[in-house]
Amino acid sequence: MAREVSAKGDHDPAPVPIFHVVELSQWSFYRALIAEFIASLLFLYVTVLTVIGYKSHVRDVCGGLDHLGIAWAFGGMIFILAYCIADISYGHINPAVTFGSLLAGKVSLIRALMYMVAQCLGAISGAGIVKAFQKDYYERNGGGANMVSHGYSKFAGLGAEIIGTFVLVYTVFSATDPKRKAKDSNARHVP
Repeated sequence: MAREVSAKGDHDPAPVPIFHVVELSQWSFYRALIAEFIASLLFLYVTVLTVIGYKSHVRDVCGGLDHLGIAWAFGGMIFILAYCIADISYGHINPAVTFGSLLAGKVSLIRALMYMVAQCLGAISGAGIVKAFQKDYYERNGGGANMVSHGYSKFAGLGAEIIGTFVLVYTVFSATDPKRKAKDSNARHVP
């Protein structure tokens, strides 16, 4: 028995051509690059400031954030930024998501490389703005870099990072799946 495909889009879209040069002449391509840059900048700006704020108040019994507050800052920023730019650039904000989208045939090689460049430049700019405005806190607290907690090896931290990145890519793919039945799914595939 053959399965009928409904007109609602219950099928996977065709893969994007690997070299889609036409994109270079479209405003939507450059608008997506700007969105990825700004989202990466804002993400790093807020999250680095959050980690610096936590590290500067660690010894203060009454002030600052705890680990849960840092997790909410990271998760909240990704949620807000991805939702805001999903219709513009598919809401990647992370080179790992972009690379996964390239491997899945959802973006062209040109778009993937340019997204990654925009994301990295946005991240560098966001951290640079934090350093410019909060130089003393930034330098005193290691630039807001997270460390592996005591009692865990660097390999355990790397494993957690790999698993977390996989979950992030899987979540983005699930949330933006064209066959998803959610009525209010705003995220769309950007060719």
